[in-house]
Amino acid sequence: MKSTFKLLVPAIAAAMTLSASAAPAAKPLKALLVIGGCCHDYGVQKGILEAGIEARTNIQVDVCYSDDKSTKATFTCYEKENWAEGYDVIIHDECSADIKDPAVVNRILDAHRKGVPGVNLHCAMHCYRTSPDFGKPLADGAEGAMWFDYLGLQSSGHGSQLPIAVSYTDSGSPITKGFENWTTIKEELYNNIRVHDSAKALAKGKQGDSETVIVWTNEYGDKKTRVFSTTLGHNNETVSDTRYLDLVTRGLLWTCNKLDKDGKPAAGYEPAAAK
Repeated sequence: MKSTFKLLVPAIAAAMTLSASAAPAAKPLKALLVIGGCCHDYGVQKGILEAGIEARTNIQVDVCYSDDKSTKATFTCYEKENWAEGYDVIIHDECSADIKDPAVVNRILDAHRKGVPGVNLHCAMHCYRTSPDFGKPLADGAEGAMWFDYLGLQSSGHGSQLPIAVSYTDSGSPITKGFENWTTIKEELYNNIRVHDSAKALAKGKQGDSETVIVWTNEYGDKKTRVFSTTLGHNNETVSDTRYLDLVTRGLLWTCNKLDKDGKPAAGYEPAAAK
């Protein structure tokens, strides 16, 4: 009996190893990066973001790019009704401040109202200003506040490009856990007209005497859709900074509920090199 058991142990161990190696990998997340418009080097930044995020987690990033450099850039991916179908998360990095048609904005937001998470970078905060009074605090639910309600923060502009001192104000969040404060190159500090009650600040940025929220999360709509945003990311050097790409990737994973409490990708969503 003992000799039979000794023979069985290696066989069982081998079978378990084979089973583990044969276990299918987690299905990659699918992200849609919407990028283009005024005032930024989006032609380069789309590649930086796609490669940088894919290197940090198990994800496929598709790109919807517009080479229109005006403030009225439009995107072919938004043209169909169910434009976000098949995607786990949408990354908004467009700069379309003069797209003001509520029907267009509602079409974009409808996906997020239905529960598709969102990540918003830099000029995405200054898009879709359907109200001429976007420089004044707008109440929740006001027609002109629809994009700000989604973001969880209303911003109307920025000052000169100067270095921003980044201070993480919520070190317990899995998005920021272990991150050290840092100072960017010359960047744009976006103002805060209003921070919504549904938003949770994760970091502030300071230029001289001006200090504003620059990283935050939000729960949007009836489904409490997870939304992550940062106003950082004007210049290519910042977008390609490891600290920036780590932050954006963690924020994305949090929106998809694929970030563990220590700030690491959930099992199956590690970058390929770490598996």
